[in-house]
Parts: sequence; structure tokens; C-alpha cells
Amino acid sequence: MTPFTKLTAIAAPFDMANVDTDKIIPARFLRKLRTAVAGYDPYLFHDMRFDAEGRERPEFVLNQPAYRGAGILVAGANFGCGSSREGAVYALLDYGIRCVIAPSFGDIHYANELQNGMLPVILEEDICRTLREQLRDRPGAQVTVDLESQTATGPDAATYPFEIDPTYRERLLKGLDDVGLVLEHLSEIETFEKRYHADQPWLA
Repeated sequence: MTPFTKLTAIAAPFDMANVDTDKIIPARFLRKLRTAVAGYDPYLFHDMRFDAEGRERPEFVLNQPAYRGAGILVAGANFGCGSSREGAVYALLDYGIRCVIAPSFGDIHYANELQNGMLPVILEEDICRTLREQLRDRPGAQVTVDLESQTATGPDAATYPFEIDPTYRERLLKGLDDVGLVLEHLSEIETFEKRYHADQPWLA
């Protein structure tokens, strides 16, 4: 998993609240194989990005030239509510979005982002609204999210602190998923296994 320390990227304003995981990636696309070559990025917000004929909807924010390269999304409340599908996080990551800033998240989606190397940042509703207004006024503007200092900096250089569980903060900074976390203790595990099997030879 790629470590997350500090990200400065184009940010896209996403005004909708209660965006469920089926909006992030419709369920019918979860049957498709996700590989390093063919990710889930074509399906991100599919039914909002494209019309019935597969043509881009020009009014959708990520279809607008200034926001196409967005690496940060500033969303409304309760982002990622609904089902627990991890594919919603894959679609965001494959598109290139590594951070979502919102007033609140669906609990499972929040955890899924953390488990997959994304940083969900919770800021107050009025702060998120201010950031979205700035991003609409200055299309293509960047936001910086610094996990080490736990701050987000808007286009106007105003800085906002955010909270994150210390355990997840450490895992993101080191780029550790569940397997990586276990492997950090590999030597202790191997020492225990050798001692345990020496004490209980019948197990072998």
C-alpha cells in the first residue's frame, strides 16, 4: 500500500449529500475484473458522469476540464453511505482520488477508505461548504492535506485541523494494510512459532 504523508492536488467540489456507494459505483459493474491495467475508474459515478448512450454529461464536475485531474474530492455530508461495497473505494482510487473531505461519512465506507490507503478527512459542514465555494470560484485550484500535521489547507491558504485515530494515522503514514501490519511483527511471530513447536513437538 502506498504511504500517505502529504497530498497537494486539484480538488473537485461535489455538492451532493448522502452519496451512497451505489452512486459511487453502480452494483452492475462490480462483476467486472479489476486489474492493474483495467481498473474501476471508468465506473466511478458512472450514472452521473454518463448518459444512457455512454456520452459524458458536461455538467458533471469530473467531466469539466479543470477538475478532470482531481486527486481530492470535497463532498457533502454522509459520503459513502449505504452498502459496504469496497469497490466504491477501488473506483475512487483507480480514478486517482486519494482523499475525500466531507462533514461525515458512512461508517463502513470510512473504514474501507482507510484500509485501502485513502484518507477520509472530516471537517465541519461550514468549512466544507466554504472549500467547495472556493473551488467553484477557482476551477482547478489545489488543496493540500498533510497527514503528519493533521491539517487541510484550502485554496485561500486557510488551514484547518482534523482528527484521525492514531492507529490508522500510523498505518497510512507507513503504507501498511492488514498484511503489512502483521509482517511488521514477523520476527516475533517466527520466534513464538519455533518455541511453541519445540514445546509441543506432536503438533508437527
